Amino acid sequence: MKANAAIQILPAASSDREIVRIVDEVIAYIRSTGLHCFVGPSETCVEGEDLHQLMEIVENCMRIANRAGSEKVSAYVKLVYKPKGSVLGIDEKVGPHRQ
Repeated sequence: MKANAAIQILPAASSDREIVRIVDEVIAYIRSTGLHCFVGPSETCVEGEDLHQLMEIVENCMRIANRAGSEKVSAYVKLVYKPKGSVLGIDEKVGPHRQ
């Protein structure tokens, strides 16, 4: 695995319940990509072989939030990319801390 991204989508919505509904749609999309991902309380991490693919996922997350009802969408993204070799994966980073 050559890249991973931590994606936090913050939709503009009228209530916390509406924010959760929109974010749930975004998470469903991320899961549908077939890439390994980990949903945390503030962000979802996804890993893959192609940086371009991860950037496309980020863009699609914002579009999905918009289509789900958010007129304005903010995204906070952390990326790690190592074209020669591999980066630490989700399981290596958080596996020891899962209960």
